[in-house]
Amino acid sequence: MKLGTISTLSLALLAAGTAQAQDTRLLIGSTSASSSQYGYFVALGQLINDTVPEVSASVAETGATMDNLRRMQRGQVDLGLVTTNIIQHAWNGTQEFDGAPQEAPLLWVYSPAPQNVVVREDVGIDSLADLAGQRFNPGIRGSATEATAESVFATLGIAPDWVRGSTTDVVDMIKDNRVGGYVKSGAGSRLDASSLDISTFTPIEVISLTDEQVAMIEAEMPDISVVEITEAGEGIAPYKTWSFALAVSATPEMDEEIAYQITKAAMQDETVQRNALAALAEYDLTELTMQYGTVPLHPGAARYFEEQGVEIPERMRPAQ
Repeated sequence: MKLGTISTLSLALLAAGTAQAQDTRLLIGSTSASSSQYGYFVALGQLINDTVPEVSASVAETGATMDNLRRMQRGQVDLGLVTTNIIQHAWNGTQEFDGAPQEAPLLWVYSPAPQNVVVREDVGIDSLADLAGQRFNPGIRGSATEATAESVFATLGIAPDWVRGSTTDVVDMIKDNRVGGYVKSGAGSRLDASSLDISTFTPIEVISLTDEQVAMIEAEMPDISVVEITEAGEGIAPYKTWSFALAVSATPEMDEEIAYQITKAAMQDETVQRNALAALAEYDLTELTMQYGTVPLHPGAARYFEEQGVEIPERMRPAQ
């Protein structure tokens, strides 16, 4: 065989081997880096890289649910943080997605997310009604927290002076007394890391819904729940607030086998995710998923749960 032929053959084999060795690259949409939830998605990326063959995942800091769904639709992220209420709106083309439905099939639900109305103790806010006309942040821009808080306050007929910004910016504004407070998802039943950060600089309190407000929310907003929190943190009195659940969704285009392997890795993991978000030790992710899921599962995720003998609710079965 001639030298030129050997060289050409060697290059061809090298190229083929390189192509086979290339991993499928996935980008995970998360939330603000100052949020407790960001650490969860960093851990999820690590778990995928360590356990799912031929897949390489990295994490992008984003504006959370609404931002992640927009990025999924544009093909900029492959999976990411969503909330069970907003993903339901997207799937059905209602509220924020009126006339523009978007499918982002569910992989799993990983945590309930009480929405905490956190204020500086010294601003004299004793009820949600006191926030009317006050400078207040409804949640990180583009997040489910923001969209849901705006809907809740509108339902209750309360109109704060909304201040927008990232979690980092808003935390600084609260510390400097430029903003009275914000709405922030809890880390399970505990306060989020950013709320604890604020409390190291100034005393805080969490405002409770009144019984009348609870009744209004339950009547007008069936896509969210009202929960009572008794142990949010040291010095925080028990309170009632609205809640949804945090979940991981993917694009419809995600390969079924990859979705299967990622779901399997997350459901079978007992350390990585819990080390990132201690509240997960309280939950069984499979049970949470079947309890709180509001849209169909990705076919790969559904296959995993079916193999485990899990009964998938009708509302969550993938379209055939």
